[in-house]
Amino acid sequence: MKAMILAAGFGTRLYPLTIDRTKPAIPFLGRPLVGYVAEYLARHGFKDVIVNLHHQPESVIKALGDGSEFGVKISYSIEKPNILGTSGALDHARELLGDEAFLVINGKIITEIDLTEVLEFHKKSGAIATMVLRPNATREKFTEVFAENGRLLGFGSNPDPSDHTNIPLMYTGIQILEPKVFDYIPKGIYSDIVPAFYLPALENGAHIGAYISNAAWFELSTLRRYLDISLSLLQPQKVHIGTGCRIDPLARVTSSVIWDNVEINKNALLERTIVADGVSIKENAVFRDCALVNAEMVRRSGEHPEKAQCGRFEGDLYVVPL
Repeated sequence: MKAMILAAGFGTRLYPLTIDRTKPAIPFLGRPLVGYVAEYLARHGFKDVIVNLHHQPESVIKALGDGSEFGVKISYSIEKPNILGTSGALDHARELLGDEAFLVINGKIITEIDLTEVLEFHKKSGAIATMVLRPNATREKFTEVFAENGRLLGFGSNPDPSDHTNIPLMYTGIQILEPKVFDYIPKGIYSDIVPAFYLPALENGAHIGAYISNAAWFELSTLRRYLDISLSLLQPQKVHIGTGCRIDPLARVTSSVIWDNVEINKNALLERTIVADGVSIKENAVFRDCALVNAEMVRRSGEHPEKAQCGRFEGDLYVVPL
């Protein structure tokens, strides 16, 4: 079975870390985020992987190459001139996906969900598609998904964080689709998978599976999520230092993620800080709960993305509070 990694998005909520790369290409604990996804697929027997691209495609291609480093063989589906959405991406890659069932996964997640069990569930169900769900115990802002007895029933809105009467379900970004889904997906235009396929298929009475997993799952879509998830996986040391960094012995760095070629000078203090490539921290500087990138990169990048958190310029740095 083939797999497709969705990696075409703009990553605006991770700005400014995504100034020079798209979200799946950002480093996560020393490896590109999308590389973890590729390795995850390889562990479950997926060898033939398609990756869709649009925004800064070269950053993902540089991160993944031909896929051999991660145990897979990668083909790229580049969407030009416009991004095509989560189902338009499938239409654009029809020929690469072939005429058998395939798996689709977001390129921004890290998980231990057992794909082998998901595949068995899907095959036994006879469903046209299977959506992998998980309990949203903390009632985060993910669309509620309704399911019963292994079948998808529909979609709601974001859960009310004050309502503790039930634990809603949410979509994990993993789905298995049969070729019949292409009967629903329009050709050659932007479209998203829920309105294009899931809603009309449910209305037509199609059998859509719902596999629920309690396995570890992380989605790195915001600056705070990126830092919190990194730190949770870094226990007990709580600090990640990239390659080519120079850190003065009298500097103090705690609960932080430092990318490559960073310089941290004497008596600097960093706590809960993300430091992007090539940043230099001056002597005695203090930064807490923020992300740091080179200010010049931000100035050159042009318009500030609408969904991005606002930051401030401090000398050679651009600082975004978390």
